[in-house]
Amino acid sequence: MANKLYPSAAAALADILADGQTLAVGGFGLCGIPEALIVALRDSGVRNLTCISNNAGVDGFGLGLLLATRQIRKMISSYVGENREFERQYLSGELELEFTPQGTLAEKLRAGGAGIPAFFTRTGVGTPIAEGKETREFDGETYLLEPALRADVALVKAWKADSAGNLVYRKTARNFNPQVATAGRVTVAEVEEIVPLGTLDPDTIHTPGAFIQRLVLNPAPEKRIEQRTVRPRAAVSA
Repeated sequence: MANKLYPSAAAALADILADGQTLAVGGFGLCGIPEALIVALRDSGVRNLTCISNNAGVDGFGLGLLLATRQIRKMISSYVGENREFERQYLSGELELEFTPQGTLAEKLRAGGAGIPAFFTRTGVGTPIAEGKETREFDGETYLLEPALRADVALVKAWKADSAGNLVYRKTARNFNPQVATAGRVTVAEVEEIVPLGTLDPDTIHTPGAFIQRLVLNPAPEKRIEQRTVRPRAAVSA
């Protein structure tokens, strides 16, 4: 079995990135994003990227880093409301945007990973989402034909991996990562812990190692909170 572990995020991406590629990136908000891989992607200098991601991070973190350096040409996203630079570039015509309903985006990635070229859905019928798309009626209801999504490179974040690349995600950090992992022609996983082969219970594995080509260890990610809301401290009684 080939060694999938690379010494750094930069090394894992060095020979697989190119200008004009389509990348899929896991995460939801700032939860479950491959922080180190995104930084290495920025530092690589590749440009004119199409990024498939539920959202675009925030200013100065996550995919917001790549917006700041103008490396992203187009976003395929569901929610983009936390990034002022995204808003500025989109409203000024500097950034292309393909808005996709969240469930549709998840299914487009899942279908791409499963080898399904397209599927029909009722979501978006009668809205701007439907413009230019084929429709068909089933049982008296109108459906849109949505093409699947594939990426040249997929970047995901997991909690644990074994040496074969079998992945376990932690709680809500799973989010879009399993779908993104299967949709990449080359998938790189950033993980917090790597355990020996045979350690993971097969029933707990969320993404089989067959989908993962490269691993990067990042044992202490920042895990920044997107909007930190706290309750005022109760007064201390005398």
